[in-house]
Amino acid sequence: MKIMRKIIEIDEELCDGCGNCVLSCAEGAIQIINGKAKVIADKYCDGLGACIGDCPQDALKIIEREAEDFDEEAVEELLKQQKKETEKQTESSDCGCGGCSSTTLQAFPTAGDGFCASANKPTSQPAGGESYLGHWPVQIRLVPAGAPFLKNSNLLIAADCVPVAYPSFHADFLKGNTVMIGCPKFDNPEETVEKLAQVFKTSGIKSITAAIMEVPCCSALPVIIKKALKQSGVDIPYKEVVVGYQGKIIKPKLSIL
Repeated sequence: MKIMRKIIEIDEELCDGCGNCVLSCAEGAIQIINGKAKVIADKYCDGLGACIGDCPQDALKIIEREAEDFDEEAVEELLKQQKKETEKQTESSDCGCGGCSSTTLQAFPTAGDGFCASANKPTSQPAGGESYLGHWPVQIRLVPAGAPFLKNSNLLIAADCVPVAYPSFHADFLKGNTVMIGCPKFDNPEETVEKLAQVFKTSGIKSITAAIMEVPCCSALPVIIKKALKQSGVDIPYKEVVVGYQGKIIKPKLSIL
């Protein structure tokens, strides 16, 4: 039955598909479809507007129009369905072969840790400089929450465009840190929140640094991390670094070194 009530309206021209509103909607009413946020059905939207404050483009607003009445039972069913789909996606991300190089956990010395005991440097030096990567895998979806290399580490969570844009990523960001990378636009946000919350809760993380690009879609990554922190119930020091298109640090203004 349709009634006059308040409901969310999304301006598709302003929406950049960052997904912040998806995370903020407790009813699961908003999804990213063809790169734009959409209310999938009026009955799932309560019209309270919890999603509005997290939109960097001001693409969301509350309007009053004729719409299907809010249905709490339908929302419960939707959330159950979305949870099942997330679990299915998590299962399918593991190839199940046991020996896949993308999922086999590895920890190894980094530059300065003594690859070569006599020189304290790698025996085979990368042409572009020293590598400070000390583990594998690095993708958020592939790193198990209980991976040994996460224990008591300083965790760098980087948008996967950052290493491409920032020329000294290894020396300035990765040195001394454990890294997890992902794309806040293309990765499943709820799945990422769950994974990070489990990491924060069980791994004794000492600090978290979020490294993102200045593009709007990257603004979803800090939202995901903060939501995971809240869900984990753990207090961990947190900071953000924003990298510009041309590889310069925009925020903070001072060097992160």
